Formats: sequence, C-alpha cells, structure tokens
Amino acid sequence: MTVSLSKLFFSLIFLTSLFYNFWSLSNLFAPFPFSAIFDQSIKSYQANEAPQALENTSLQHIVFGIAGSASLWSHRKNYIKLWWRPSEMRGIVWLEKQVENDTDNDMLPPIRVSNSTSQQLNNYGFRLSRIVSETFRLGMKDVRWFVMGDDDTVFIPENLVRVLSKYDHNQYYYIGSSSESHMQNIHFSYGMAFGGGGFAISYPLAKALERMQDRCTQRYPALYSSDDRIHACVTELGVPLTKEPGFHQFDIYGNLFGLLTAHPIAPLVSLHHLDVISPILPYGDRFQALEKLKVPMKLDSAALMQQSICYDKPRNWSISVSWGYAVQIYRGIYYPRELVIPARTFLHWYKRSDPHSYAFNTRPVSTNSCQMPFVYVLRNGSFNADKEETNTEYVNNQKLHPPCDWKIADPFQIRRVEVHKKPDPHLWDKAPRRNCCRVQPSKKRNLLVVDVGVCGEGEVIELQ
Repeated sequence: MTVSLSKLFFSLIFLTSLFYNFWSLSNLFAPFPFSAIFDQSIKSYQANEAPQALENTSLQHIVFGIAGSASLWSHRKNYIKLWWRPSEMRGIVWLEKQVENDTDNDMLPPIRVSNSTSQQLNNYGFRLSRIVSETFRLGMKDVRWFVMGDDDTVFIPENLVRVLSKYDHNQYYYIGSSSESHMQNIHFSYGMAFGGGGFAISYPLAKALERMQDRCTQRYPALYSSDDRIHACVTELGVPLTKEPGFHQFDIYGNLFGLLTAHPIAPLVSLHHLDVISPILPYGDRFQALEKLKVPMKLDSAALMQQSICYDKPRNWSISVSWGYAVQIYRGIYYPRELVIPARTFLHWYKRSDPHSYAFNTRPVSTNSCQMPFVYVLRNGSFNADKEETNTEYVNNQKLHPPCDWKIADPFQIRRVEVHKKPDPHLWDKAPRRNCCRVQPSKKRNLLVVDVGVCGEGEVIELQ
C-alpha cells in the first residue's frame, strides 16, 4: 500500500511538471503576442520612415546638354528649333567658341562655351565628354535626369518623359541605345550608349561622374569619341547600359523608310544623323519633312511610328500601318513575322548594303514588281472630338508603278488612305504589344479606310 501511494504521488508530480512545461512552451511559441508586436512595428516604421510618393517625372525635371560645333551652328540650330520649347525645357548648348547672336535665340537653349580646363580641349571628343559634368556644375535645382544629345538630334519630348518615368531617378542609371551598325558596335561597344542618338544619366550618377570624370578620362587617352569616354567612366562606377530601343543613332546612309516603318515596339525618342540621310517625307528639305511630323506628335505622340498589320481579305492585300508616318499595301499575303523586319532601303555606315553589317535583322527590297509595296505617306491629321479619335490621311505620291501580271486586285486604284485611331496616352504603361488594325468598308473606290486600336480579347493578326 505504501509503495502504491508513492508511485501515485510521483506520477502526479510528473504529470503536473509535464503539463507546466507544455503550457510554458505553448506560450513561448504562441503566435499572437509576438506577431501583433511585429505587425505594429512594421506599421510604425511605414508611417514614420516610408518616403512619400513623388510627383511624376516631367520635362521640368530634365536638363539637356547639347553638344555642338560653332562652325555648324547656323545650320544645325534648325534641328533644335523643331523640338525645343523655351517655356517648358531647361538645357545648354555647349560650343567650343562663342557665336554671333541671332534673332532666333529666344527659340533656342542658352549657349555656353566649354571650359578650358585641359590642353585636350581642342580634342572634340574630350570636350564633349565633359558636357555632363559641366552641366551638372551649373547647379540647377530639382533635376532628375541629364539628357545628352548632338545638335543634329531631334527628340520627341513626351516620349522621352515616358521612357524616363519608368526608372527610379534616385538610383544610378545610364540609359540609351547602341548603333545600328554591327561594326560600329564592335569598334566601340555594344554596352555603350551612342551619344548622337541621345542618352540619359540620373542625377546621382551625374554627381558621382562629376567627381571622378577628369581623373578617369586621363586613363583613356586612346579613346576617340565623347560617348566612348563617358562609357569608360560610367563603367568604372559599375553602372551598365540600360537599353531603350527608341533612342536612334542612325549610323546609316540613304532612306530611313525601311527602319521607320518597322519601328520597335517602344516609344520613338530620338532621331540622329539627319544630315546624312534622305528627308524622311517627300515634302521639301529635311527640316520641312521633319516639321510634318509635328502633326501626329501633337495628336498622339505615344503612337508615333508604331506599326500595325492587317489584311484586306476580299482583295488579298497585306497592309502595314506605321501610324503618323506611312501606310504600305502589298499584293498577296505576307505574315507579320516578315513585315516586322526592316527592309534595307538604306546603306550601313561604311556605305555598303551588306545584310551582315547591321545589329538587327533586315530583309531585302524585292525587285519583283508584283511584290513592291504601294506606299502612302502622311499628308495631314486632325482630331474628331465627337468620336474622340484621330484621323490621319496618307497619299500615294508614286506617279507610276511597275506592271504586274498577278491575278490580284491592283492597289494602284487606291489614291488615299484614312486611318482612324483613338489616342492612348497610357500605351506604354502596359505590357508592350502592337495595336491591331482592321480594314473598314468604304463607298469610294480610291479610298482605303483603316481603324487602328488596342487588340480585342482573342484578336490575332491573321487573315480571317
């Protein structure tokens, strides 16, 4: 009996101890007290430490540094006048010496002479490479981006803002694109932003670059160009190139038509080397042709040059619309995979038509008269307030077209193309995708009407 009571007593003590230990451990790992305290700490941190949302990037946050030459200024300034807005933009044109004041100075950025801080000032590339630092040292307020370009570069300002708005200007960013010439990229670097096409440097990166650029440049005496020197110093800061295909160096000669009608699915940001290419539209000289682009830029800058593809089934036609620029009608059916490849209407930087010399795919211009597209170029545009859509008009300026014996309707009867499109200012806030186009009925035999817009649910670019 004594032994049984002893066993019972020790058993009770053991069970009590076990229950106490289990209760202690359950409280130790109980989720509620600790998670509640942790959640409260997070809320407190978010309330006290999280930065407030910043206003959207605008033109006022961008400072342009434009590289120029005094000897070419009287001619090149006309390119800048096409896109510069004195009341909305900030920037400086940097020349090697002062030029005479002109009556149109109020339509242009202020002009400054590059500082003579080195015996290498007479080296054109060295002088221009310091534009970022010299512009930074002016101490302008509320700057998020420094954008570099040449005096023969035309920017599309709204699209530049759209591109830069995607990136955090508080971080180190070096944004631009490479050359169209494979050999140029090999000679310099595929990782370099070609300066003529323009490139953007965030304020923090410009600040870091200014501190070390003069020392850095001395380490690369053999480098030739300004953008090559910038790339070398940015690389020493550990920053890679962020590529945006809408910056265009245009290291090519001849007619840009093949490139512009098959523009990448990205905002058109800049055009460069305008002195060595043909006028982009058949309206007067280069400046008058570029002036024509102001119409679609005002109507829907986000969509400028964007390609849409559709088919006219009854007539067996393939249609390519490069909005705000040109429309092409092809006899027969050409799949999108082919039409999105630029046709070689141009020569590369070394003035040869070598398909292996480009940094992108190209296709030959057909010599078969039946395969040559009928081309319609922009004539005018307007906005229909009742329908809330743009109406752009394209006309055929080809006086003759080679005869074709195909048993397909002849597009020569079409003298005019109308394209209706609703503007979409948020086009580039979404995943990149081509707009779809649809041929509309028309009572006029010489008129083709096309509607362009966001692709519908399940809509496919195919002959239906």
